[in-house]
Amino acid sequence: MDTVGTVVGALPRPGLRERKKQRTRDALVRAALELIATRGYDGTTVDDIAAAVDVSQRTFFRYFASKEEVALFVPRLAEQRIVDAVRARPRDEAPLEALRRAVLDSWDAIDEAVGELVPVELHMRVYRVIESTPALLAAHLRRAAELEEELAGIIAEREEVDVDTDPRPRILVAAFGGVIRVAERRWSEREDLSTEALRELMRTCLDHVGPALATNWRTTASLDRPTET
Repeated sequence: MDTVGTVVGALPRPGLRERKKQRTRDALVRAALELIATRGYDGTTVDDIAAAVDVSQRTFFRYFASKEEVALFVPRLAEQRIVDAVRARPRDEAPLEALRRAVLDSWDAIDEAVGELVPVELHMRVYRVIESTPALLAAHLRRAAELEEELAGIIAEREEVDVDTDPRPRILVAAFGGVIRVAERRWSEREDLSTEALRELMRTCLDHVGPALATNWRTTASLDRPTET
């Protein structure tokens, strides 16, 4: 029996008012990302975004507290999918493997969710803008710290340890978050901005966690040098 499908199918359809609000919110997100991708973050104002959707500045602030919030709306959506995926991983998986599989196995679902809101290619272009804009990158990293704390709590719960007395969940998630940041930075410096390129780079970086921590580097392949066969 498809329990998920049954539950989703049983959810009440949003009313007309809620659907209109969602359409306005989504239009503001799309307009913001298109402007930011074209003009840059500093070259885009709240008034520009509101005008592109033909709404007032006051209407914009009903949906978003700031330009920063709308710029980071789609990454937040993707992050929530990863959090949900970690919660759903089998309990017999080792914690690091659960995190790894949550990221890699949920990739297509994240792409689909993003694509329902904005073109994935546009999202990836703005992701690069985030990496190159100090104000946005600082906000992104603040959120990353909050996300790490949330994931540490999830890992602690699934492993039945106390996150406040056992340092392992926070250590693991901090290391994992560092790997993700390495992948993001390396991706942002390359020509290929596709989601597939980022996924493969993340896969490669995650596969290097064990060797980086536990092997002799002089006898193992580097991230940039494929293993000889």
